[in-house]
Amino acid sequence: MFRDSSKSRLILAVLLAVTVVLLVMDVRPGTNPVTSVARAGGELAFSPAAAGVSWALGPAVDLYEGIRQGAGSAERIAELEEANAELENELDAARLDQGRADQLEDMLHLSGLGGYEVVPAQAVTRVTSQGYAHTVTLDVGSDSGVTSDMTVVNGEGLVGRVVDAGPRTSTVLLATDGTSAVGARLESTRKIGVVNGGALPGGPEAEMTYELFDMDVPVEPGDRVVTLGSHEGAPFVPGVPIGSVEEVQVSPGALSRTASITPDVDFASLDLVGVVVAGPAEDPRDSVLPNDPDPEEDDR
Repeated sequence: MFRDSSKSRLILAVLLAVTVVLLVMDVRPGTNPVTSVARAGGELAFSPAAAGVSWALGPAVDLYEGIRQGAGSAERIAELEEANAELENELDAARLDQGRADQLEDMLHLSGLGGYEVVPAQAVTRVTSQGYAHTVTLDVGSDSGVTSDMTVVNGEGLVGRVVDAGPRTSTVLLATDGTSAVGARLESTRKIGVVNGGALPGGPEAEMTYELFDMDVPVEPGDRVVTLGSHEGAPFVPGVPIGSVEEVQVSPGALSRTASITPDVDFASLDLVGVVVAGPAEDPRDSVLPNDPDPEEDDR
């Protein structure tokens, strides 16, 4: 620290004079070698100090900027997260709509092949009612032309039959219910039998069981089964795919042969279905069944 003496005052006066001279020369147009040298010397002398100050104050400046902009950034992040959630919901809805559109297309294709007139419906709940174990409630009823003993299908095959119809809802007994019995026939031999819901006592676990009336009828795993059809199409119209033979069981002394059936319909994920309000003019036979895969192509 300078002492207040005549020498220090003289040095201060000289520095002030030099500063004024340099300022005057610096504002003059053109370049001046004297001021250039002086300016370069000043930058050389003070740059390290300025850099040190900037380095020391950098975190504080950043902290200040973060505090100043923090509220706005949080709001912007919240807005972006909300917009992202809305997009995800829209995407899920689009996927759901596309899935239902595909189901509707498959069901209309099946009904077109069989000549069935259907009323589309959604399986809104799966409940136990009226002593049945496997039933679903549809969002259509008598106001849409639905009555009891109508066949219910989806794009894969037989779902069940209507057992009760109110004005706007109806109850469907699924083909897998233990009380369900559907007249059926084999695709290959056209031999008839009954498809019952659930497994027969003492038989293998199954969602459906096919009981053939003729003991001599050849049955092999993979044989496909369709509905035989009821009188005037109630409760079942003919030609609807039911499922495929999984395992054949022969009981000594029995009067019929039984086989466990793998359903064509995925009953665990029922969504869009169709109630057949008018049956075909004639039996579609096996035309509703999908094309049987070529075994030679499967071996390739």
